[in-house]
Amino acid sequence: MIIIKLKDALGSRRKEVISAIKEGKVIVYPTDTIYGIGCNAENATSVEKIRNLKGKDRDKPFSVIAPSFEWVENNATATGENLSFARSLLPGPYTVIMKAKPSAPKSVVSGKKTIGIRIPASDFTSIVTEAGVPFVTTSVNLTGEEPIRRISEIPEKMKSGIDIAIDAGEIDELASRIFDITGKDVKIVRY
Repeated sequence: MIIIKLKDALGSRRKEVISAIKEGKVIVYPTDTIYGIGCNAENATSVEKIRNLKGKDRDKPFSVIAPSFEWVENNATATGENLSFARSLLPGPYTVIMKAKPSAPKSVVSGKKTIGIRIPASDFTSIVTEAGVPFVTTSVNLTGEEPIRRISEIPEKMKSGIDIAIDAGEIDELASRIFDITGKDVKIVRY
């Protein structure tokens, strides 16, 4: 596991991190809420690697950081009013569950044909935007355990499967709030 300081990931090592994302490397990164672990959502092998690292059930899909709202509109759908609601939240510390279009990466679409969308209000999001691919976003922890707040807290069992960790120091926020906008009404899943 290579550790890169956030300022370097945003500066002198930006191209390296963008290439790693496109190649499907497993990356730990800072968001506006907690540290996440992710990869290019279009790389099913890498998505499966993260599932195994976390010990996550197959019936529980991952959300993605969308590289742009245009990507969201091309890969997910909601009523006009609910789409406006999503636009009002993102970027921000929210996850919005939407109906997936057939173009959405199969590895992150639920059995109910939905997809969780995030656009964190964080510096790392600009790297995902530049990479231009949807990026898996899930907390760095073993399933059922508390999310980590510092890179030094990454569980030993996970370290061997992580290619890069972007270190932004301690992050002490709550996990993202989740809204389901797949129907006519907005449903609060986690607040």
